[in-house]
Amino acid sequence: MTYEEYLDEVTTLITEKYNLSDAAAIKLVVKAQDADFFVEHDEKEAMRTVDRAHQDAKTLYLASQKK
Repeated sequence: MTYEEYLDEVTTLITEKYNLSDAAAIKLVVKAQDADFFVEHDEKEAMRTVDRAHQDAKTLYLASQKK
């Protein structure tokens, strides 16, 4: 999938799995982008899988709960 599709997948998973609003999920993904969390995903297409999206959604959600 493309980088943009991957980010959409992560965002969708956050809303579905963790019951966050679209706006809240988008905010988490944008914040992660700003922190360079997805740099490798952009450079390495092999990292953009559905399984990895599930892992990243969980990582981003859990990190947001620690604050």
